[in-house]
Amino acid sequence: MVRLRFAPSPTGYLHVGGLRTALFCWFYVCQHAGKFIFRLEDTDQKRLVDGAENDLIRMLEWAGIELNESPEIGGDYGPYRQSERLEIYKQHVQKLLDEDHAYHCFCSTERLDNLRNEQRSKGDTPRYDGFCRNLDKKESSLRVTSGESHVVRMRIPEIPETLVLNDLIRGSVSIETSQTEDQVIVKSDGFPTYHLAVVVDDHLMQITHVVRGEEWLPSFPKHLLLYRYFGWNPPEFAHLPLILNPDRTKLSKRQGDVAVEDFRDQGYLPETLVNFISLLGWSPAEDRELFTLSELVQEFSFERVNKSGAVFDREKLNWMNQQYIQNLDHDDLFRRLHPFLVKTPFAEQDASLLKKAVNILQPRLVTLAEIGNRLSLFFEENLQATDPDVLSLLREDNSKQVLAEFIKQLEAVEILTEENFGSVVKNVQNTTNFKGKNLWLPLRYAITLEAQGPDLKLIVDLFGKEKCVRLARRALEL
Repeated sequence: MVRLRFAPSPTGYLHVGGLRTALFCWFYVCQHAGKFIFRLEDTDQKRLVDGAENDLIRMLEWAGIELNESPEIGGDYGPYRQSERLEIYKQHVQKLLDEDHAYHCFCSTERLDNLRNEQRSKGDTPRYDGFCRNLDKKESSLRVTSGESHVVRMRIPEIPETLVLNDLIRGSVSIETSQTEDQVIVKSDGFPTYHLAVVVDDHLMQITHVVRGEEWLPSFPKHLLLYRYFGWNPPEFAHLPLILNPDRTKLSKRQGDVAVEDFRDQGYLPETLVNFISLLGWSPAEDRELFTLSELVQEFSFERVNKSGAVFDREKLNWMNQQYIQNLDHDDLFRRLHPFLVKTPFAEQDASLLKKAVNILQPRLVTLAEIGNRLSLFFEENLQATDPDVLSLLREDNSKQVLAEFIKQLEAVEILTEENFGSVVKNVQNTTNFKGKNLWLPLRYAITLEAQGPDLKLIVDLFGKEKCVRLARRALEL
C-alpha cells in the first residue's frame, strides 16, 4: 500500500511551501487509495511553540486535506510524535554503535567553534574533523557512563564512494560521500537529530514515498547510508523545487506573507490557495488554471513537477481568488463572509439588506476581508468625496446639469428601482443632450464617490429614490 507522510516541526505556522508538500503527498495517496500520515517532528525541544501542533492540523483540514493517521487519530504505527519515540531511537542508535557505524563524540562546543573558524580562515568548508572517530570503545563507554557530555555521530565510509538517488522529479542524482561529514545523529540532550529520526520513522511507519523540498538533497547521502547500515530498503524520493519571491530569492516571511493562516485571515478561499499553490512547480497536462480539489487529485503526477523554482505571484493569486468568489452561490458567500462581517461596524445591519449589498459587491470582491471597506458605500451615511478626480468632475458645469436634471427626473417618479433606472437616465440624456461618460460618470461619482464599482442600477435599487436624491444634492453642493 502507498503510504506518504507530512512531518512538520511544531515551531510555528504552516508555511505555504509545507502546504504544497502536504497537497502533493495527499494527491498521490488519493490516486492510489493509500494512507496519508501526519507525523510531528518535535525533537528540537528549544523551538517548540505552544499550540503549533493543533494549528498545523487545523490548517491542513481547512485546505481540505484528510488525515488517515496522526497523534489525534492514532494508527498502527504510532506514536506519531517523535518526542514519544525516544526509546525506539535509542535501540536503533545502539545497533549502529555496536556495528561501528556510529561513535560517541565528546568534543566541546568551544573546540568545534574554533575548528570551524580555523577552517573558514583557510577558505575550507566547515566540517567535523573526526577527532573522536577512533577513540577506544571501552574508553568511550566509561566516559558516557560517568556522565560526560557527548553526542553520537554516524560514521561516513573512509573510502569515498558515489551514492545515486533515483528521484521521481529529478531523475538520477549523484553525490560523493566525501562531501558529507560525520553527522550528529543524537544530540547531547539525548534527542535524535532529524537525520536519524526521519530514517527510522519512515521505515517503521512503512512510508513508501518521501516528498520534501530540494534543500534536503545534500542530506540524502546520510540518509541512504543509514538505510544501508540498518539493512533497509529506502523509500522512493521526490525533491520539490523551491517557491520563490518575485526577485527569485527563496520565499520567506521577511518579504511578505508565507503562513497559510495569514492568507486565510486575509480572506483567501481555501480552494483558491490550494489551486494556486498546486500550480507552483507543477504543470497540468491541459492549458488551464482553475481546478477543483478533485480535479487536482485526478490530474497530479510527479512526472510533471518542474525542477526549477516557481515564483509566488500575488497578483495571480488575487485574480484567482476573485474568480472563485464570483462563482460562489449567494448563500455560500454570505456564510463565508460571516467571520469578516462580525468585525465590521455593519454587523448589526438588517440581514436582508446586508445580503443584498453582498450580492451587489460579489463581482468586485478580491478577498473576503475587503467586505468591511466596501460595505461603507451602503451603510455609511456621511461619506465624503476625497478622490481629486471625483471632486474635479463633480464641479464641472456639465456634471451639475446632469445631476440637476437627475434630481428633477427622480422627483417625477414614485419609486426608483433597477427596472426604471434606465428610463430615468434616458430622460436625463434627452433633456441635457449628454451621453456616454459625460452622462454616466457624474451619476456614478455622485452616488458612489468612486470612478469604478458595482453595477449602478443595482446600487440605486438598494438605495431607493430618497437616498439617491439626497446624494445627488450633496454632490451639487460641492
